[in-house]
Amino acid sequence: MSDSFSPLTVEEYAAQALKTDQRSDAGSLTFLLLGLFGESGSLLTEVKKKQRDKASYRGYARAVLEELGDVLWYLTVVAARAELTLSDVAAGTNLVIRRGSPANGPLTFADIQPAIMQLNTEPSPEFEKTLLQLAGKVGLLISDHECGRLTENPLVLAEHLIAIMRNLVEAANQAGVTLEGAAVSNLAKIFDRWPDSRIYPEPFDEKLDPEERLPRSLIVDVFERDVRGQKLVYQHCNGINIGDRLTDNAIVADDYRFHDVLHFAYVAVLGWSPVVRTLLRVKRKSDPRIDEVEDGARAALIEEGVTTWIFGQAMELDLFAGMERGDLPFDLLKHVKQFVTGYEVEYQPLWLWEEAILAGYEAFRFLRQHRRARIHIDMNKHRMSVKPLP
Repeated sequence: MSDSFSPLTVEEYAAQALKTDQRSDAGSLTFLLLGLFGESGSLLTEVKKKQRDKASYRGYARAVLEELGDVLWYLTVVAARAELTLSDVAAGTNLVIRRGSPANGPLTFADIQPAIMQLNTEPSPEFEKTLLQLAGKVGLLISDHECGRLTENPLVLAEHLIAIMRNLVEAANQAGVTLEGAAVSNLAKIFDRWPDSRIYPEPFDEKLDPEERLPRSLIVDVFERDVRGQKLVYQHCNGINIGDRLTDNAIVADDYRFHDVLHFAYVAVLGWSPVVRTLLRVKRKSDPRIDEVEDGARAALIEEGVTTWIFGQAMELDLFAGMERGDLPFDLLKHVKQFVTGYEVEYQPLWLWEEAILAGYEAFRFLRQHRRARIHIDMNKHRMSVKPLP
């Protein structure tokens, strides 16, 4: 095994980043310029939050690294739309000093930024000033775009991007982070959301005895009945009731009594659900630690909490009707990950969470319309289907 380290080249980063450009309107710069401006503003927001909440805001350093990576991504895509390469933009900054790489070789991030020795966990006045300059330069770029100057003279865009890149390197220096680190972090984040290929992970309980595994295939009938003037939801599996009869538990009726299908979707797609393990009595008793932590009451409460929170977001977005892969808000998925930090499902990728959520809400919308359905959980195919109940 080699101990050699190959620094990330600017060209390698750009090639990977451009794979995740989701916009189809390839000729338009407006959306991307707004994104570039927004991410520049987000950097300033992190400084503001740290200054306002010095003691309580612990995510400053991590957030700065992420936002620098987001600015770099938009800079890369804007350059590509203008038929420029990020390497050309970086070379134009006049910051290039070859540090061990061939003079005619691919440009690395290390070539345009000196080694950073210490991460700055507090914003400095110089850093704040640099970020204001960065936002101002992006603003000038947008102004020139709106006035048509970029179309009249394509070199103007290149000059803007070079100036922004120079500012970005300066900001990274003052924050005590490397642009290479920001680029690596950015690639990990965007492929967690928009992967090259979807490789489904092995179920958490794959190596356990069948008695402790979530069922790989399961059919659950869900239906509503009127019992003494109260609408209750029942769930049958193999002719046996599972779980309690459910109501909305809310002053305003919202059909949340059908929400167990959202947990079933977690089983089908994520291979995870402490709630369903309790319903089906398939806790992993052979490992006391897993039984207590991953399958215990607290884990189930976390699952119920994240499900309720997502439901609140879904109600504002028409229960995600019409949404497909890649459509769920990125921030929603990031918050879900934060909810489950510390549990085994924390490491499931964002794209898999999205598939689980979309599958669950497809079934929920069907139940809301028809009041009864047959749910098929298929863990082997990471799918859940919903059909009319005979």
